Amino acid sequence: MPTQEHKLEIVPYDPGWPAAFEAEAVRLRAGLRDMALRIDHHGSTAIPGLGAKPVIDIQISVATLSPLSKYIAKLSAIGYTHMPHPDDSFCPFFHRPGEWPHTHHVHVVERGGREERRTLAFRDYLRDHPDVARAYEERKRTVAADIVTADPKSQERYAAGKTDFIEQVVALAVARGYPRGWSAQ
Repeated sequence: MPTQEHKLEIVPYDPGWPAAFEAEAVRLRAGLRDMALRIDHHGSTAIPGLGAKPVIDIQISVATLSPLSKYIAKLSAIGYTHMPHPDDSFCPFFHRPGEWPHTHHVHVVERGGREERRTLAFRDYLRDHPDVARAYEERKRTVAADIVTADPKSQERYAAGKTDFIEQVVALAVARGYPRGWSAQ
């Protein structure tokens, strides 16, 4: 049976998203134990008031990404699917459930590394600058208008359509000392 095509929807902020993150963080800590050095809520659902895809984005910081197979096994055991990608060398990606629509996305990064810092700097900067967060939401809505949720190539176009904006904000945020309280330890 063919998959029904759905356009990507950016929904209004849901004040339940932080609690949904906390509940999932408990599951992730139990599944990964001491492998997870940090578990952070990031992405648009982590920015109060910001419209977003209704998917909880989570970043898990670990000591090392090698071997990736140990994370794949642990996350698979609690319902996550690994999506092999060239980014696996610095930010392996997992989602649950296995089929769209996803409810949770997990990115695994090295503690103290560039990707950890970039993600947290972007999140914290948007939290502190609502005008920039609104501009980001506008960009997402524009890009999402032609995106089909179940199509991986379409999802890549959505990510690519936001890249320039994100890169500009990350550069500005890092130059201004973001993320707050971050340490490369």
